[in-house]
Amino acid sequence: MSKAKQELIPLNGDESVAYAVRQCDVDVVVAYPITPQTIIVERFSEYVHNGEVDTEFVCAESEHSALTCCLTAALVGARTFTATCGPGLALMHEMLGVTAGYRAPVVMAVSNRALSAPINIHCDHSDTMAERDSGWIQIYVESAQEAYDSTIQAFKIAEDPDVLLPTIVAFDGFVISHMLEGVYVLTDEAVKSFIGERRFPLVMNHEGRAVQFKLDPENPITIGALDLYDYYFEHKRQQEEAAVKALEVIRRVHEEYAKLSGRRYGNGLVEPYRLEDADIAIVCLGSTVGAVRTVVNELRLKGIKAGLLKVRTFRPFPAQDVAEALKGVKAVAVMDRGCSFGGRGGPVFHEVRSAFYDLDERPRVVNYIYGLGGRDTPPLLIRKVYDDLNEIVKTGRVKELVQFLGLRE
Repeated sequence: MSKAKQELIPLNGDESVAYAVRQCDVDVVVAYPITPQTIIVERFSEYVHNGEVDTEFVCAESEHSALTCCLTAALVGARTFTATCGPGLALMHEMLGVTAGYRAPVVMAVSNRALSAPINIHCDHSDTMAERDSGWIQIYVESAQEAYDSTIQAFKIAEDPDVLLPTIVAFDGFVISHMLEGVYVLTDEAVKSFIGERRFPLVMNHEGRAVQFKLDPENPITIGALDLYDYYFEHKRQQEEAAVKALEVIRRVHEEYAKLSGRRYGNGLVEPYRLEDADIAIVCLGSTVGAVRTVVNELRLKGIKAGLLKVRTFRPFPAQDVAEALKGVKAVAVMDRGCSFGGRGGPVFHEVRSAFYDLDERPRVVNYIYGLGGRDTPPLLIRKVYDDLNEIVKTGRVKELVQFLGLRE
């Protein structure tokens, strides 16, 4: 696959997602407006109004209804998309599990927003992290460019017959959603060719015939039947197997897209930065990665062997990739923009620390909760984290396992 022709245009994060969805030959888009996601569906509704897409656009009465509509459309074979954030995602909670359980490959953009209360419209990751066990693939991006690229990849990942899991593309509210950036976009033809038409695995129906896995009156199958203890457990196991297979599918789709676009984000799962000889490293996701990368470069000029690991795919969690990328690092700080209340650390910290548990050689791992409700985390605070890591390496001791960065206490 040769690199495709591209155009550089100014887009904010919300607009970049809407532009990608426009190119993805989506059949149905259903959503309810909520800040800071609203621009996505506003812009897409303009595409519909202008006749630029052949898409059924529905403004539902709630986020719960929006995802329900997407689910039912997906089950009859449509390519579907929705977008939300914060309280809207929380309102979808029931249908998130239903959509994953029905193996409906809905793609959803989430412009990360804090959960109430108190009411806050700014960024943290509490909304998507609260849904980390709902069965959805979760991809976190650093920029508007990556939001565009990842949205296109998400449709191909979700619809892969070995996966068939709904997929979230998450990006920081306001920090990415509303910030203008030069975004390289592919041609409509290149995107449509890359994604292709939706494929359906074959299943056995009640007549003993192999039919496509979708609701079709001509080839009836049952979806959504009562599923008690005689089969429910097996179906949940199938979801777990699909999530495991998704790791390789995400890698493959990412590599195919890299050959088409010329852009890579690590291996699609994690993206190491200056870790080859690092003694200390930060693990984080989202827009904060850019600030940490800048601090790493500053520290390197001073002779400090600092590194960074960006986690791009949080679900399924790439534990082996994380452990391999941080092999040889002496102390690691995991930065969480969400708090698992009473859980002794944040969600990303729990996963990263667990990835090292069975290894003979493993680094000291500490946690920093930061940026809740949109609070800024300037380079000065990031340098403090690296200073703390250096102290851990020197003393061999961790004074505080979990700290709150930039907080008045």
